[in-house]
Amino acid sequence: MIARRRRAGRPDPCRALVTGGSGGIGAAICKALAQAGLSVIVHAGSRLDRAEAVAEEIVQDSGQARAVQFDLSDAASCAANLAELTGSEPLSVIVHNAGVHDDAPLAGMGVEQWQRVIDVNLNAFYRVVQPALLGMARQRWGRVIAVSSVAARLGNRGQANYAAAKAGAHGAVISLTREMAARGITANTIAPGLIDTGMLEAAHSEQALALVPAARLGQAGEVAALVAFLCSDAAGYINGQLIGVDGGMAPG
Repeated sequence: MIARRRRAGRPDPCRALVTGGSGGIGAAICKALAQAGLSVIVHAGSRLDRAEAVAEEIVQDSGQARAVQFDLSDAASCAANLAELTGSEPLSVIVHNAGVHDDAPLAGMGVEQWQRVIDVNLNAFYRVVQPALLGMARQRWGRVIAVSSVAARLGNRGQANYAAAKAGAHGAVISLTREMAARGITANTIAPGLIDTGMLEAAHSEQALALVPAARLGQAGEVAALVAFLCSDAAGYINGQLIGVDGGMAPG
């Protein structure tokens, strides 16, 4: 006979930390989570003013949000800030969205280029997720989402460091699933493709669109909608998955 395990519902209040929450995709994620009723902590690596603007917009729309700033490549700073954020009540959702590029062919890539990208994109996953896990386990509910990239699935010239870091985060997600699923904690990876955040130059955009079966750029809101769903009770049985939001660039 199969044992029936009672599912815990989303806690109230439910607090979410979104790293890189001041950027285009990050801001959309923060707003979508706030609209879903979560209290959002908008993280910025350097531009606190941008994170504060996102938080203020959420508050003006009757949501709950605050802004924080710390360097994801600084282990001590991460530890201190996560201790403060988890000290009085648990973080129920972690969305590791922050990412940096420092592109070069691997043959000419310097050690610092490799290390910086690995630090922010991969090592920071550990730095923000690990301190939150015991709190999630105690309440028997949690959501961990790594925002990866289509580059982790297809590779890209000049981005061996970036692709390696983003692919590595999914490896951590799969293992985390096996460790924490019985505690009501899900962990999933989202891999956006070409998303219109106003950063693509027109010429590059035209070349890139040739690679997208959907023949258009994705929207930040489309990524954010998936994050919001994965953070809901309805997605409690979706675990350990790598889900592309890429218009068909990397199917399967």
